[in-house]
Amino acid sequence: MMKKPETIKILVVDDSAFMRKVITDILSEDPMLEVVGRARNGMEAMEAVRTLSLDVITLDIEMPGKKGIEVLKEIMDFKPIPVVMVSSLTKEGANVTMQALDLGAVDFVTKPSENVSLDMRKIGDELRRKVTGASRAALFGPRRARQSLHTREPLSAPPHRDISRGKFEVLVVAASTGGPMALQEIIPNLSRDFPLPVLIVQHMPAGFTTSFAQRLNERSNLTVIEGCDGMPVRKGTVVVAPGGYHLIVEKKGAEILCKLAETPPVRSVRPSADVLFTSVSETVDGSVLALILTGMGKDGLDGTKVLKDKGAYVIAESKETSVIFGMPGAVVAAGLADEVLPLYAIAEGLERVAR
Repeated sequence: MMKKPETIKILVVDDSAFMRKVITDILSEDPMLEVVGRARNGMEAMEAVRTLSLDVITLDIEMPGKKGIEVLKEIMDFKPIPVVMVSSLTKEGANVTMQALDLGAVDFVTKPSENVSLDMRKIGDELRRKVTGASRAALFGPRRARQSLHTREPLSAPPHRDISRGKFEVLVVAASTGGPMALQEIIPNLSRDFPLPVLIVQHMPAGFTTSFAQRLNERSNLTVIEGCDGMPVRKGTVVVAPGGYHLIVEKKGAEILCKLAETPPVRSVRPSADVLFTSVSETVDGSVLALILTGMGKDGLDGTKVLKDKGAYVIAESKETSVIFGMPGAVVAAGLADEVLPLYAIAEGLERVAR
């Protein structure tokens, strides 16, 4: 007799009884998602963490008294459990959400600002998908890599195929769940004279990419900026695709310029790595270094195939450090990765290959 799959056990934390019910109802639409506890504040949340068997926690960022970010710290210090933050669509909400991702939250969803009940139901699919993904997250991957970044011996494995000196014109990066933490380990560890401009697609809604780019810029040798129409793609600059837009590139004379497009989402995401990678392949042919980082789904797979067919060199993050091995795993399974590296070795690998 086939064993019945176990449900994903969830704790919902929100100071609003109405929101606790809305989130519970949304999650309960999936028979594999079971809300086993609800908490209205940090004290109740920690009691549930101590007494219940939990797979995922949804945690409101903005609660009176002890804020969600403080509760997250307590959870991570006591017993790390995958947490999906519920954030407001405000500048302050975006900044605090970035802090939460730094502290170990797996992902976040945005709480609408007006008709909360109606709009929360609109994001029901996203919430269920992210909670399900969080339940599979390798919670210790990036944290372990961060602790080991300066203590492990750097990998000295040679590239898997010959690389022509000076071949590459641009580095393109795809990331989703776990990506902000991974990118904050990679980009700040690239040297000031890194020879390639960098284009990043990190799945985030509008407003949050602005905060993310600013935080990454503060920690990096390179200039990190959110992309806009007409922005030149130049060495020394890291361009983050803005939430809600596809980032594409075009050539004007000898210069590569960014363009933003509001064409429909691809694989349910906008910005899409597939869109950026395909655009880059048409603009600079195969003179591309591509990096696929942690994330749910398969965004980047089709674009990587197009780049690879034109001679691009592809690095994928290893399962060892991926929060979710979906995106890099799809590229590895398709035989498209020239190298598969743990997070702590990726900056070094990029420097080696790029030069």
